[in-house]
Amino acid sequence: MADIDIRQVRKSYGPLEVVHGVDLAIRDGEFIVILGPSGCGKSTLLRMIAGLENISAGTITIDGAVVNDVEPRKRGCAMVFQNYALYPHMTVAGNIGYALKVEGVTKADRDARIRQVAGLIGLQDFLERKPGQLSGGQRQRVAMGRAMIREPKVFLFDEPLSNLDAKLRVAMRLEIRRLHQRLKATSVFVTHDQIEAMTLADRLVVMNAGRIDQVGTPTEVYHTPASSYVAGFIGSPPMNLMGAKVTEDGQSVALADGQRLAIDPALAVGRIGQPIQVGIRPEQATLAQQVGDSVLSVRFDFHEELGMGRLFHGRLGEEGFIVHSGDKSPPAFGEDIAIHVQPDHIHLFDAETGRRIIDRTSGMAIAAE
Repeated sequence: MADIDIRQVRKSYGPLEVVHGVDLAIRDGEFIVILGPSGCGKSTLLRMIAGLENISAGTITIDGAVVNDVEPRKRGCAMVFQNYALYPHMTVAGNIGYALKVEGVTKADRDARIRQVAGLIGLQDFLERKPGQLSGGQRQRVAMGRAMIREPKVFLFDEPLSNLDAKLRVAMRLEIRRLHQRLKATSVFVTHDQIEAMTLADRLVVMNAGRIDQVGTPTEVYHTPASSYVAGFIGSPPMNLMGAKVTEDGQSVALADGQRLAIDPALAVGRIGQPIQVGIRPEQATLAQQVGDSVLSVRFDFHEELGMGRLFHGRLGEEGFIVHSGDKSPPAFGEDIAIHVQPDHIHLFDAETGRRIIDRTSGMAIAAE
């Protein structure tokens, strides 16, 4: 096992810089998930850790040693790819044990290690089959076994579940988490799937346009997003975000359509009259009986049935608004519905920078869990 230290790492392709001065410390035995949309630089960062991409600037340290100029096979990392990258002409046993064969390990020792690893990933009855005779999930297990048999310091996963169907993805997430708990190896997992990220991570790293926007536990990132970008990216459905201004009394915010919401006055210090963004999670807004304090009027459009609840879609002025509710009686199309929001469930973000507004008297962000 090993810790990983990334300092001011940059990656450029000619004049185009795609990773901009990233800093990240990964603890020994930690499961880190790097999350972000396509093109945000997450896979490039992973490939730089692995040594498959050269670093344009900065340093990467693994287990205390700078590895900038160390070739991939000597870094102590094993990588699991999105497309499995198996040898189609080899059996499962041949694929899993290939690295040991290249290293000159004897056949007897190699076979013993292959059986041990195959038992861990549930493939002991498939060792003589070839990849074409396996399901997608089984092929992904072979790829994981091939990485495990090397006993690496670091496991690197580059969107390994994206080619699987929804049910199999859930099963493989559980398998990966169980394996991590058993092996205790340092793991870095890249994905664009937030559910995958939330369920696997000890800590999440949310990337945006080649930069890290926030690092924290899944609970911290969900309940206290550091920016409106994170707020809008994490959550299904994502947080409702609306333009507003802090009122003159500092006790509330006025939305674009004139409606007001009470806020914690500590968040308004130094921001009277300034434009901000208001964030409200759909599950923290509830249907109310009538409009009043901390209650908004939303024009209802339609609902989505979820089985264990419903998503009510509406319009608040010109902006969309979603409520996740267990209410079984949807209003009529075009009807105004009352939505109650507690002040401690309101998130505020700077309109210009997108960064979270904190209580300036204590330096603490105010957010509900």
